[in-house]
Amino acid sequence: MIPTFRAMLAITLAFFMSGALAQQAPQSIAMLDCTLIDDNAAYNDAEIDRIQTERLAVVSGALRDDLRERALFRVADNARASDLIASLKSTQDMNACNGCERRVAKELGASRVGVCWVQKISNLILNMNLRVEDADSGAMLFQRSVDIRGNTDLSWKRGAKALVDLLASDPSATR
Repeated sequence: MIPTFRAMLAITLAFFMSGALAQQAPQSIAMLDCTLIDDNAAYNDAEIDRIQTERLAVVSGALRDDLRERALFRVADNARASDLIASLKSTQDMNACNGCERRVAKELGASRVGVCWVQKISNLILNMNLRVEDADSGAMLFQRSVDIRGNTDLSWKRGAKALVDLLASDPSATR
């Protein structure tokens, strides 16, 4: 009788553990590339544009890596939706496209979508933003902004880390 009890206990424990693990599995997210709103774009030369484009790529990658490393989300590979993303980007800004970001998330099978943008007011004052939405309903689950000082690689990376820190401190946004 004791071996049967132990077997039943083991099966029951395994059943509850599998349910607990399933509840802890992170949501999936399509993290779009960050975009730039440059209030002084008319004064930029080609070198400044190149540097800013590189910074956007670095920050976008840093956000994805940080979300993945902290296990806040399962980060989707945007390459699978590259044609859709390119088509959407050719006609609008992805940070303000009235729902197009959700199309990308659905194409990637992600339950959430992350949208990031940097507003450059000057070389000294920049503002970095992150919004996370439910891919089905469009409900905003998280939106925060951080001000960064100095237009450098380090300040942009610190801004991205600060946004993920804020996201990590809001468990309702990652459920």
